[in-house]
Amino acid sequence: MNESLPIRKIIHVDMDAFYASVEQLDNPELRGKAIVVGGSSKRGVVSAASYEARKFGVRSAMSSVIAKRLCPHLIFVKSNFDRYREVSQQIRKIFHDYTDLVEPLSLDEAYLDVSENKKGNPSATLIAKEIRQKIKEKTGLNASAGISINKFIAKVASDINKPNGQKTVPPEEVLDFLEKLDIKKFYGVGKVTKEKMYRHGIYTGEDLKSKSVEYLTEHFGKSGGYYYHVVRGVHNSAVKPTRTRKSLAAERTFSENISSEVYMLERLETIAEEVERRLTKSNVAGKTITLKIKYSDFTLQTRSKTLPFYISSKSLMLEAVKDLLFQEKMKNSVRLLGISLSNLNNEKKEQQPEPEESIDVQLKLDF
Repeated sequence: MNESLPIRKIIHVDMDAFYASVEQLDNPELRGKAIVVGGSSKRGVVSAASYEARKFGVRSAMSSVIAKRLCPHLIFVKSNFDRYREVSQQIRKIFHDYTDLVEPLSLDEAYLDVSENKKGNPSATLIAKEIRQKIKEKTGLNASAGISINKFIAKVASDINKPNGQKTVPPEEVLDFLEKLDIKKFYGVGKVTKEKMYRHGIYTGEDLKSKSVEYLTEHFGKSGGYYYHVVRGVHNSAVKPTRTRKSLAAERTFSENISSEVYMLERLETIAEEVERRLTKSNVAGKTITLKIKYSDFTLQTRSKTLPFYISSKSLMLEAVKDLLFQEKMKNSVRLLGISLSNLNNEKKEQQPEPEESIDVQLKLDF
């Protein structure tokens, strides 16, 4: 075992179809039915889909029109985020009964470091099982979990036996698990990267592992080093109870497509106002401003610029956004606009280089 590499017991808990499941929990008439949380209008987008809806190919971020076409008997339910937050808080209280090292990723998922825990239980597998059972008893909802030596593998594992299941990848099985894993299952490999990897003959973790760090860096940029290490079980990111906010944003989908930049500027003023409100509430400012544009054909474009100073006011945001808006001609009419501010003044510049050697897995850790 390489003594410089930390071996932790990490659990990734992921609620099953969280928003949709809460709606089914609160309204018994919806149970067992194909439902989505989101708007049913022609401009609507699916926020979450029940497992009954997913059987028909309905997925989050899908156009409501397409979702309805795939599943004609689909039921649309308006979102209720106050209720989702309420349930999320109940779940987090359960997490903190076991450890204070809890890193929420969203309302419905979190990492837990249970290497040392409040129950004195040496088995992360049994802890995960107990947590899922308590969530069911407290909220009536199902959760899935992944358990392993680091956050990357735990997150990948939590998706293996969904819904309402868990998967443990103990130290002695890490390398074999990663080598056999389909590349599209690797957390951080999206649709575009997956297709690019396919073009390079990379279909599994074993294929990825056969590539040198130089090869991966040449073809995948900075992410190449990340891929090189994670397929070898090396991912040293600790569970951070307080996550530093990386950006603040707001966006709007319009009831009718917009073709005129003048009208776009009017809408962007309202959006900038909302971003300003959120920045003030969080007491932060940022240097990098990004304009998000979704066209009527659903293609997405972002335009960014980094300023030499921090900004938080609507007026300064609009100055930068105006430059970005007229940077190039619009490709089509626009259905959505968004503004985000990143490179915030709350970010700590921490760089922890990944070790270049692969792990020699430990066989005696109780998982």
